[in-house]
Amino acid sequence: MRFIQVEPAGPLQGSISIPGSKNSSLALLAAACLADGQVILEGIPDIYDVKVIARIGDDIGLRLQRMPDGSMVIDPRYIHSAIIDPGKASSFRASYYFAGALLAKFGRVTVGFPGGDDFSSRPIDQHIKAFQALGAKVIFHEDYYVVEAGRLQGADIYFDTVTSGATINSMLAAVRAHGRTNLYHAAVDPEVVDTAAFLNGLGAKIYGAGTDRIRIEGVPYLNGGYHTVIPDRLVAGAFLMAAGITRGRVTVTDVIPEHLGSCISKLIEAGLTVECTESGITAYGTDAIKATRIRTSMYPGFATDLQQPMTALLTQARGKSIITEKVYPNRFNHVPQLRRMGAEIEVRGESAFIRGGRPLAGNWVHATDVRAGTSLILAGLTAEGCTRITGVEHVERGYEDVIGSFRSLGARISLRDTQHAETAEEAAGRN
Repeated sequence: MRFIQVEPAGPLQGSISIPGSKNSSLALLAAACLADGQVILEGIPDIYDVKVIARIGDDIGLRLQRMPDGSMVIDPRYIHSAIIDPGKASSFRASYYFAGALLAKFGRVTVGFPGGDDFSSRPIDQHIKAFQALGAKVIFHEDYYVVEAGRLQGADIYFDTVTSGATINSMLAAVRAHGRTNLYHAAVDPEVVDTAAFLNGLGAKIYGAGTDRIRIEGVPYLNGGYHTVIPDRLVAGAFLMAAGITRGRVTVTDVIPEHLGSCISKLIEAGLTVECTESGITAYGTDAIKATRIRTSMYPGFATDLQQPMTALLTQARGKSIITEKVYPNRFNHVPQLRRMGAEIEVRGESAFIRGGRPLAGNWVHATDVRAGTSLILAGLTAEGCTRITGVEHVERGYEDVIGSFRSLGARISLRDTQHAETAEEAAGRN
């Protein structure tokens, strides 16, 4: 069994280049299926979810090739099937993008229910609502669903809640629909804007991405093209928090500071000093981390994906901090693991109450999702003794080289294996 071993090494120091956004990349790779020519995507991270998409591509005829310079060449001209294997689809959340991307071309798409992070159910009701508004019929089976439409017709779609995934999926389905589609109460996330920019570069007509109303004029075909993925604001935020929890100095480069506005604001509230340049951010830690209150929300609010690493940082703040999770109220699987390390955290409803300032001690802990793994790594950087984190596969879903990245900043972190898998798993599972 593999595990990540973390030992304290003092303040992290240095600079790290931020890779392309995981969430944006998964949407872009599916969106490339809409093209009628070859697509080149720059900045796609080499992570587990991308490898799953490559295996799906093998099944349906989508050709993906990683070039020596790191770019990916995607050729959708040989797609011969719109049946996405339920087993592969269930291994990552963004599998639902294939429904929107393939529907206009094939008229019928079969996709397994989305999987991915183990912290909350991932409802797709807003996706289904959008497909039905465009004239599609959705048929549910035990472990997969079928979306079919003889003709997609533009429509007015009113989302009941702000959702980045459904906003992107609706754009994908509407791009080659007949007529005009209007999306109301749309998400304004950078990943939505990035997907729209990519599609427009291929010849789509999408207007208003980045606002809560998006207009799409359907087109009959899309060209090939080139696009560079936006940097991963969530990875960048986690490294800035690492500076805070180790009292170090970390600079993240190749970022868009505006995408991290709410994160930067909260780090300053927590006592860090933060400096921004046009494409970089430097965070300076302090011996006096301050307690604060966090309330997650959709962009431009504080991201739910940064809630977990922020929890680790606030275990070092003297006083009581409160984190309220409004996006995924059950996203607190990291809390029992932090408690195993000595953190004093109580979860009541959708809020976690953190009494900080107490020393953490290394232990066996388990990561249930990408950001929980990040939280445990940050905790391990400041804990006394050795921290061993199982669930490595979850961390690898969001980081191209988590070990190398933290090591480059001076962390004592390594990927290890053990023959005592059962004992370790049992230890990590006890609360």
